[in-house]
Amino acid sequence: MLFDSNTLHSSVDDPALDRMNFLNEITFTYPDAVSFAPGRPYDGFFEIEDIHRHLRRYAAYLADRGASPAEVRRGFHQYGPTAGQIRELIAHSLQQDEGFKAAPEAIVVTVGAQEAMFLTLRALFADPEDVLLLVTPCYVGIIGAARLLDVPVVSVPERDGRLVVADLDDAVRSLRSAGRRPKALYVVPDYANPTGSTLDLPTRTALLAFAERHGLLILEDSPYRLTGAAARLPMLKALDESGCVIQLGTYSKTVFPGARVGYVLADQEVRGPGGEIRLLAEDLAKIKSMITVNTSSLSQAIAAGALLSVDGRLSELNAEAAERYSRSMAGTLAQLDRRLPEARRHELGVDWNRPNGGFFLTLRTSFRTDIAALERSAREFGVIWTPMEFFYPHGGGEQDIRMSISYLTSEEIELGVERLVRFIETETTA
Repeated sequence: MLFDSNTLHSSVDDPALDRMNFLNEITFTYPDAVSFAPGRPYDGFFEIEDIHRHLRRYAAYLADRGASPAEVRRGFHQYGPTAGQIRELIAHSLQQDEGFKAAPEAIVVTVGAQEAMFLTLRALFADPEDVLLLVTPCYVGIIGAARLLDVPVVSVPERDGRLVVADLDDAVRSLRSAGRRPKALYVVPDYANPTGSTLDLPTRTALLAFAERHGLLILEDSPYRLTGAAARLPMLKALDESGCVIQLGTYSKTVFPGARVGYVLADQEVRGPGGEIRLLAEDLAKIKSMITVNTSSLSQAIAAGALLSVDGRLSELNAEAAERYSRSMAGTLAQLDRRLPEARRHELGVDWNRPNGGFFLTLRTSFRTDIAALERSAREFGVIWTPMEFFYPHGGGEQDIRMSISYLTSEEIELGVERLVRFIETETTA
């Protein structure tokens, strides 16, 4: 049978859904290129034996809590509760690392943060007039999830690389005057993908006041929170006094990506048709039961064992990695400064931001940084990066690139920056 793609959901032809596959393909096409594209943790921190240790530790934990051998076996091999079987450990970890109490029953364990986004958007957005606000540029996964669910998004561009709450206020007022309903705002407060930026404390408090003032929810995505060595600012959820923050979490950047374990903390209350009150997390679990049924019990056991190894202090488990990412970022910035001193970058029209950790930084150029430019960069100069326009749902970032430093050694960073600078100089003077 052959049928036209226009008879399928329109998202299948949306370029946003092709972009990550394209980056994988170009990396395989040019295997000798230095790639600043992958937003993944450094492989050197992963050992096969760690998986076995985590599993044994979790099995011992269950046994110590009175589980029989048969119950332990079922906990590893069988389907588990849809909402997850390690919710208490996640709640304990949040208290240990972030200093706030989360009710285990308000947590749903998900297949990475991506499923958490999908569940949350599906539950919240019920009407075509409901709108999701995105401070752009933003993570392409939330753009894709919204597209798959037909959730309308409205972009609020950053100003000079930072979120401006007054711009969000203006956007909400404008939308409401047009008869639309802004319902939630998605934000990554710490070492954001793709920019690498971190919200300062005044912006965090202003953002919470904005949400309370307008009756909006904030979807706080925190995958990179523990990928820098600098002192952490409080999570939005830790500062939240009005219950406006839904926190999306993942262990992909800390325990390891292959486990695909995340969670959503949704402690907001929902009034049912009969007047009964339930937690939003219960509704998310219902939706999950029709999508993935449950998150892999084996993966949850691995994540649980990792949390148990440090009494929930994931920051302790990830401390060495956080130091490495901060050194890699500092090394990348030093290489850029060395090869493009201030006078030269002014001449070329090039600049970049200066995160103190995390995976990403943003480099601005004076030429078009589209897919064609990326292919020239990979083919002729042996360096790969990500066009920043990938991270805008309605256009933007056409002269910017995202650089990810997390996956590379210091030698690869030095070589990659040297190649990237030659590419920039060639493109600028062509």
